Amino acid sequence: MEEKKLYTLLVYSENIAGILNQITAVFTRRQVNIESLNVSASSIPGVHKYTITAWSDEDQIIKITRQIEKKIDVVKANYFTDEQLFIRESGLYKLTTDMVMNNPEISRTVRRFDAHIIEVNPTYVIVMKHGITEDIISLYRALDAFGCVLQYTRSGRIAVTRGMQEQVSEFLEQREQDLLKTDN
Repeated sequence: MEEKKLYTLLVYSENIAGILNQITAVFTRRQVNIESLNVSASSIPGVHKYTITAWSDEDQIIKITRQIEKKIDVVKANYFTDEQLFIRESGLYKLTTDMVMNNPEISRTVRRFDAHIIEVNPTYVIVMKHGITEDIISLYRALDAFGCVLQYTRSGRIAVTRGMQEQVSEFLEQREQDLLKTDN
């Protein structure tokens, strides 16, 4: 049996209601759990970008990618390993103000992890950290060891390929050229 790895799928689609449900249904049918999901407008007008992470083996992720790409409103879908992408997440940590003020080691930990205190009030302190998943989780564990964490959350992954432009751009340019050829 092939080893499972964390894959990131970058899916581009037209901005159509219901497409997210169609995409996630592919994972459900294959019994693959989505680890994170981020959806936003892409750099291409009218096209949305879905960044989806899932643990899978390569054969399974290839099948999932192909099934997603068959959806009518999907423009392009590709899967990547972490080495092929530039990846970032954000983490928010809500800490007890009293504990932060009375234990300078908590503030030192925040600085050591290159995180930022973005709000302080009499009840809580909000800390924000941007980085890779492991760094976001490591800061949580370090702060949690002090017993000062009231709430914690992290965003879904955002990612860009290490290439010069998004692969969907090349695909759309080629499709446009093909359409011009058939019109002539």
